[in-house]
Amino acid sequence: MVDLGHGYPIVLVPGIQGRWEWMQPVVEALAARTRVITYTLCGDRGSECRLDKEKGFENYMAQLDAVYERAGLEAAALCGVSYGGLIAVHYAARHPERVSALVLASALGPRWRLEKRLMKYVRAPRRLAPLFALRSLRVVRREVAEALPGSRDRWAFRRRHFLRILRAPLSPVRMAERVRFALAEDLTGDCDQVKAPTLVITGEPHLDQVVPVESTREYIDCIPGAKYVVIERTGHLGVITRPDRFAEIVCEFTEGSGLQAQGSSRRTTNDQRP
Repeated sequence: MVDLGHGYPIVLVPGIQGRWEWMQPVVEALAARTRVITYTLCGDRGSECRLDKEKGFENYMAQLDAVYERAGLEAAALCGVSYGGLIAVHYAARHPERVSALVLASALGPRWRLEKRLMKYVRAPRRLAPLFALRSLRVVRREVAEALPGSRDRWAFRRRHFLRILRAPLSPVRMAERVRFALAEDLTGDCDQVKAPTLVITGEPHLDQVVPVESTREYIDCIPGAKYVVIERTGHLGVITRPDRFAEIVCEFTEGSGLQAQGSSRRTTNDQRP
């Protein structure tokens, strides 16, 4: 678990690759403004959380319970990125007393179902990992070109992100398991149970080649009172291509919800530094 900064706590749930390290730019940007807690999803190296395949999606609920307890949190803002949005919504529906605000960033929508052409990755994750990696590189290249028009900035970004991937490699097998866990759940009823003020964030529709913006925007209609913000010049990867803008939006939302004035909860003493 990573616990950085001071202020009202925001718990950041990573995407399907499971590694918090891939979000390091936004972790640092948030920590400069408030307190941020994040972690690696169950089953991956460094998560300190055993994955029970029989429990499926419930692994992530139990893990969030443990994160709250370890960080000494009675309540916190909860931010789910991409696949992490499904985890965050499900947790907010189940534990409204613990989620004071909900942020869904380029999240898979409540009616999400995997496209048939992508099922091959789930059935044979190891064999098709190189194809998945090539597709991901194309997505990153296009978004980085929009967010960072300078060639020197683009080169520096790619180098830093590549090093993060090398230090915290994803597991294709775990990613496939996470897809199967989510597909086995009926998460459409969760939105009606969310009581927290909710912010939905996406990039620009033509740049998000991972989760269609229309899918994420379904939360606006499904969660009463949900607000919506677009981060310009990025798509699915706004947390790393434009981390300062993302952190600014999230902190303005929590401040507007009256959370920052409540101060911070007790901090853990075993912080990890990125």
